[in-house]
Amino acid sequence: MSLAARHLEANGISTVIMGCAKDIVEHCGVPRFLFSDFPLGNSAGRPFDTASQAQTLELALELLERAPAARTTMQSPLRWSPDAAWKLDYLDMTKLTPDKLAERLPRIAPLLGDQDPERRRAAVAKAGGFANAEAVSEDEDGGFVRGWWQNPG
Repeated sequence: MSLAARHLEANGISTVIMGCAKDIVEHCGVPRFLFSDFPLGNSAGRPFDTASQAQTLELALELLERAPAARTTMQSPLRWSPDAAWKLDYLDMTKLTPDKLAERLPRIAPLLGDQDPERRRAAVAKAGGFANAEAVSEDEDGGFVRGWWQNPG
């Protein structure tokens, strides 16, 4: 995205990058960057939260209009949660309580019977708080396991 933004800017088209990896995006040197301190994959706001998504879009448009210079970073005031503890266990489904798992199950139960493995995987990823479907895989028994980077063996 950073290279595409710089190319567009060089051709007279203003851009804003919305992202969650501040160190990486700033290192790449994008012209305008709206940083959200959210898990990767959620740079446009909280999932299913249209108010946070609308506010994020408003901030991006404000940055586009008012950035004082190239390589301007604006930090969104939105927070994923009141404290930073989510950064320690966001992708760890083993830390979810049985109540939290039960709360998420109704959202994915209809899709678990779906014959399309990609839609089943996407449903489990979304319910588990994963940024994308590649974070989980289906095992030979029809169960789901966490992404390869979390499995030591």
